[in-house]
Amino acid sequence: MKCTDNEDARVKLGYTEREWARMLEQERQEKIRNRRLGAALALLLLLAVSMGFLVYYMVFRSHDYTLTYAYSSTDAVYGLGTILEELDTEEGYASDLCVLTEDVNTPAASLDAYSAALFDINEQEVLYAKDVFTKRSPASITKVMTALVTLKYGNLDDQVTVTSTALDIEEGSSVADLKVGDVLSLRQLLYGMMVVSGNDAAMVIAEHVAGSVDAFVELMNEEAAALGATGTHFTNPHGLTDSDHYTTVYDIYLIFNAAMQYDTFMDIINRENYYAEYTDADGNAVAVTWDSTNQYFTGQATAPDGVIVYGGKTGTTNDAGACLALLAKDLYGNPYLAIILHSESKETLYPEMNSLLELIEN
Repeated sequence: MKCTDNEDARVKLGYTEREWARMLEQERQEKIRNRRLGAALALLLLLAVSMGFLVYYMVFRSHDYTLTYAYSSTDAVYGLGTILEELDTEEGYASDLCVLTEDVNTPAASLDAYSAALFDINEQEVLYAKDVFTKRSPASITKVMTALVTLKYGNLDDQVTVTSTALDIEEGSSVADLKVGDVLSLRQLLYGMMVVSGNDAAMVIAEHVAGSVDAFVELMNEEAAALGATGTHFTNPHGLTDSDHYTTVYDIYLIFNAAMQYDTFMDIINRENYYAEYTDADGNAVAVTWDSTNQYFTGQATAPDGVIVYGGKTGTTNDAGACLALLAKDLYGNPYLAIILHSESKETLYPEMNSLLELIEN
């Protein structure tokens, strides 16, 4: 029972004055202790909340940067790791680019290829450059621009019926083996064009995205101009030889750099193969695996020690020779773009590419 100052209560409970005074003092001291304990608990709670917020901010919020490439947030090796405060697909590739006006470091690698370059993407530095502004036939490296236009203007979930337009290509050129009446998604066509370098897929993509191949090529040239690729002109979406179809090593760098802003493009160039299921003209199921044309993926070529090949795009015609645009990384995940136009053959292309890749310091 709580003590009170009521004398009657003291008498009624049978306490002496000294006992009653002692009990009142104990009650007063208990109230003081309870108030002090409450204040201490409130202070500890305030400190805990403050520390929690500080830990959250320092560990999480202070690291909330927007990554240049979405996949870099989870992949320490393959992620590009370039960090920007903001990135817009339209504007991101127009800044922080490698700039040069002449050949760079050509004694460092002895290449017979007509044109070549090695770009350090993070440092915006050119490590090697040979005739990078000379207009040359790019062969199927053209498809990097086709992919860029498709990713920008197309809906990859569209179902596309293959028309006879797919057959309007040189006999014997690389194909995804599409048949008139086949029904595939635009996404599948994009992988078929890039992974196995299907010229038939490129034609179907162009017709579907822009309404006609000619209209699509106009888009390709418009995008090239917007990127500052002034040494480039396209006449088709696949890269088969045409005297008015050309680009430069430096323009390929600009185009490839723009395409890298798309996660789908990064997935495509990293594929050793791609499995697709679709239907033919009669509604029957078709299953196919398209294998990469990149010899680093087929095991026919091996990159130098300390260099990891991420992927890229090959191209070969009699006029263009053997060509390759390749994204590679050092052991710290730093990205480099190596480009060769017109090596004599596939047999010389990959040793020459390795000569470029050996310039990457780890």
